[in-house]
Amino acid sequence: MIVENIKIFLQNVCKNSLLVNILLKTLIYFDIILIQEPPWSEIRKIPSSSNCEGDPLMGTSHHPNWTTFAKIPSNDKDVPRVITYVNICLSALCFLLCKDILNHRDVSLISFSNNNICYYIMNVYSDSSHTALKYLKNTEANIDNVVLITGDFNIRDSLWDPFFPFHSSISDDLIMIADFFNLTLSSPTNPCPTRYSKTTGESNSVINLMFLHYSSSKLDQHSIIPES
Repeated sequence: MIVENIKIFLQNVCKNSLLVNILLKTLIYFDIILIQEPPWSEIRKIPSSSNCEGDPLMGTSHHPNWTTFAKIPSNDKDVPRVITYVNICLSALCFLLCKDILNHRDVSLISFSNNNICYYIMNVYSDSSHTALKYLKNTEANIDNVVLITGDFNIRDSLWDPFFPFHSSISDDLIMIADFFNLTLSSPTNPCPTRYSKTTGESNSVINLMFLHYSSSKLDQHSIIPES
């Protein structure tokens, strides 16, 4: 398989388990689904020696056609805010969650092997405090062959949003992080908002971004599926 032929879909689902289940059932022609703000709740009860009703098993949506990669939380405040689903058709590429390299609820680093070369994909959710970006900026991780950094960055900036007139210093941090991994911002073939506001008077925005390797043939070739 040629690495650049992998089809990737990403979306912030705002903890909507129904939406995640629909995506897992319908996006059969995609190879990887990157989710930000996934649902995380009780799946079922498991036997317990101290509770006759059983202890709650917490988790997220699953589907037999997809392998789920998510950080196991250490407590209620460590629930993952990024989850990666890999189509089982790609199992030969030996995907792994690299929590030994980056271990954070808002950053999912996935590795896979192709032609004896290890590649990495990074799924990021950056909240309004830019927690994930601060973590990445302060973490020394010398990783070769990062082919993609993408996600919901919660940053409005004139660099990627033509309807927003201002520049943010946080954007400089994001660009610096991407450049550290030899990646650059990829522009979509159909520029349009990636977040549609439900608040009257509040404008739509571009906050979901994709960074690809400078030499990638897919640079500036991804597309946005507009909200209907």
